[in-house]
Amino acid sequence: VMTQPNNHKTKAYQVYRTWGKRCTYVEFLTTEADPEIPTIVSPTKEEYGQIWGKTKFGFKTAYEKYYNKVDWVMKADDDTYVIVENLRYLLSSYNHSDPIWFGCEFKVIVKDGYMSGGAGYVLSKEALRRFAEISLPNATLCKQDDTGAEDAEMGFCLTNVGVRSVDARDNFGRFRFLPFTPENHLLQREWNYQDFWYFHNIKYPENPGMHCCSDLAISFHYVNPQMMILLEYLIYHLRPYGLDFDKIDDAPTRNRGNTSDILRLAF
Repeated sequence: VMTQPNNHKTKAYQVYRTWGKRCTYVEFLTTEADPEIPTIVSPTKEEYGQIWGKTKFGFKTAYEKYYNKVDWVMKADDDTYVIVENLRYLLSSYNHSDPIWFGCEFKVIVKDGYMSGGAGYVLSKEALRRFAEISLPNATLCKQDDTGAEDAEMGFCLTNVGVRSVDARDNFGRFRFLPFTPENHLLQREWNYQDFWYFHNIKYPENPGMHCCSDLAISFHYVNPQMMILLEYLIYHLRPYGLDFDKIDDAPTRNRGNTSDILRLAF
């Protein structure tokens, strides 16, 4: 989880107390150690323009420390909220030995697209290996200095070693990795014009209203510590008594593969 010392006691701590505790392992990538949270201390400067260097160091460390312990590695920000159970469900349909990665895919800058950094992205074990062993040490495959947009640069580095992006939407075509808050996506309050940059950048169109976001959504971004507590309550504690979920939807939400579900949602 990408963070910085000024955010340790607010955003990072809240991640650690909420969705972070559901991860198999969680580490906070920062530039100062903190006894209250598990940290990976990066030698890079704590500047926005140096985030690519910080990201490279984080994935290299994850490869060295966890390659033989995990099958998938996720990068998220300290204002990302992740529903870990839904992430595990998505990954259960795929093989970690394949060179693949998941996220909210943008179609600009990188020829084969790249994943939004804020919504979080997930690398398979093989994708991580190719990044650390082949791409990262080679200046012709991966940018060596620490500047640049970390998500786009990761896209270049992975594409250059044959890592493929996977469509992470559900069987209704609804997004699961979401780069804004639930309110932003549901109401599209700031997006009431088609020239908004997000519409131009996303690889797949986003459905309007309640159908924007999957019932099995994995992540939201720009979630402040207060909203993190709210989501924790709404997702893991609030239960409508006697509600039969089978009667709410025409078809169950699941991983992609059944195009008839998309047609059912549309009509």
